Amino acid sequence: MDVGLSYKQKRPDGAFDAIVIGSGMGGLTAAAALAKQWKKRVLVLERHYTAGGFTHAFTRPGYEWDVGVHYIGQVGPGGALRAPYDWLTDGALDWAKLPDVYDRVYLGDRAYDYVSGTKRFIQQMKSYFPGEEAAIEKYVALVKSAARSGTTFAVDRTLPKLASRLLGPLLRAPQMRYASRTTREVLMELTRNEELIAVLTAQFGDYGLPPSKSSFAIHAMVAAHYLGGGYFPVGGASAIARSVAPVIERAGGQIFINADVKEIIIEDGRAVGVRMADERELRAKIIISDAGAVNTYERLLPRSHEDKGVERALARVGSSVSYVCLYLGMKHTDSELGLTGTNMWIYPDHDHDGNFARLMSEPSADAYLDGKTQLPLVYISFPSAKDPTWKDRHPGRATVDVIAPARYEWFAAWEKTRWKKRGADYDALKAKLTERILDVTFAKLPQLRGKIDFAELSTPLTTKHFAGYEKGELYGLDHSPERYRMKMRAETEIPGLYLTGQDLVSCGVSGAMFGGLLTATAIAGPRALIAAMRR
Repeated sequence: MDVGLSYKQKRPDGAFDAIVIGSGMGGLTAAAALAKQWKKRVLVLERHYTAGGFTHAFTRPGYEWDVGVHYIGQVGPGGALRAPYDWLTDGALDWAKLPDVYDRVYLGDRAYDYVSGTKRFIQQMKSYFPGEEAAIEKYVALVKSAARSGTTFAVDRTLPKLASRLLGPLLRAPQMRYASRTTREVLMELTRNEELIAVLTAQFGDYGLPPSKSSFAIHAMVAAHYLGGGYFPVGGASAIARSVAPVIERAGGQIFINADVKEIIIEDGRAVGVRMADERELRAKIIISDAGAVNTYERLLPRSHEDKGVERALARVGSSVSYVCLYLGMKHTDSELGLTGTNMWIYPDHDHDGNFARLMSEPSADAYLDGKTQLPLVYISFPSAKDPTWKDRHPGRATVDVIAPARYEWFAAWEKTRWKKRGADYDALKAKLTERILDVTFAKLPQLRGKIDFAELSTPLTTKHFAGYEKGELYGLDHSPERYRMKMRAETEIPGLYLTGQDLVSCGVSGAMFGGLLTATAIAGPRALIAAMRR
């Protein structure tokens, strides 16, 4: 079932209480919460030809790939996020558990397994690093403490300006003890074992910054999120949007795709609607932007209402890492290929910071194309092995996603060209990058050699084209200590305009979902948040 009506074929009809720009997880959640708890009629406008943001899937003959959902934590029975997902979807979304070893980390030829369950994770790490038992236990305790401290920090995001000014410092203080420091700074106080630090921070690809650059708050949030193991939506990532959409529609709301918003309309200092790319105006009392903070302030707001203070703060934080993703398809089953749902994190060695710094200093991809420099990170996911419905939907096939960080500047020469029509030189660069990524993949999965039926590489330009992120970034704003010093709230300085999504609290599908709940809370009070989190 496709989600959304095409704006090219039909126009929104009637009056709406709120308009949401973007159908990512934050936008869909805010819309569903307003529809479900307050019976608001919400219009969701998505520029892409499919709804769901990074939860959407795309197809090629015989295959289907999930573009942004690789695993989600805390959605098993009794998990902290199971209740809000059930509430948002009226229980229509099911979850499949990943294997007991949900992440496997490679530092060169050495492998380390992340196993489900806090106690078992601790014991596994102790078995790898005898003599570091105290450091490992202190690390897990710190991770849990830092993750818990985010509760009042998130509440501050929902407060009106005056209340935030008065109560914000107190509410933010518990997490700022962790957020103002880098992950490496915190871990160096626990251990000097560089290999152990590299293993414990190996999931940094889930938030996009290596240990010396990332805030310990985001590291703790992600690490705590997966201590109970990983899960995958039954039916694939697109099942998320398919499950949320009916909740919006039952309240009279609508979701439109191919609906490109040109500008937010401001009248008498208040947000009152949006102007579409075709110059049509759509009006509502509440405007919610799920387009990202940078896009909202620098592209969607009229220049007459620019906020130099906010824009300077956004520039100091900067955007998260860009990436390439290689989508592979094989005319074999996962069992025939020996593939399971265990994610693979492949690093050349333990020096995450040094390898990442080299990547960010390379003006072109040449150093990686000629093999002189190793890719700093390659992440491999196996969506067909994770979804129990795959074998019935696509019998005799298997899929693999392979992701690597990349610089937008490598592709900037083609930013004015059109998708699928960027020219021979661009295609040649993609072919060379594909070859290098396959070299890393085959080194760990030699059984795939000679079995690839389909391969397609997406670049930061692809992400920019479909998601609207200016540099093809994956996680919106960088999750550095500077980000947490920003006093960003759901309610903006412009009455009637609200922000939502992963820039509000934290990255990822669940971070964006929680951002959507906070935005609904800022608009209409805490009843939705209480209802969503109630066990």
